[in-house]
Amino acid sequence: IILHKIERVKQLLITENLSLTEISFMMNYSSVAYLSQQFKNITGITPTAFQRIMKQKRNTEI
Repeated sequence: IILHKIERVKQLLITENLSLTEISFMMNYSSVAYLSQQFKNITGITPTAFQRIMKQKRNTEI
């Protein structure tokens, strides 16, 4: 279930213009810090770093 939630968070970070606070609320996390901790434990990077990397990839593909 946690992996599924993190995959959904990844999708939201890539496709939606939402803040991490909004995403954590939407995904029923108790806090942004807890979401960030789980995200980093699973992916190895923070949600903000993930979003930045994905935006850079998208910009270089254009």
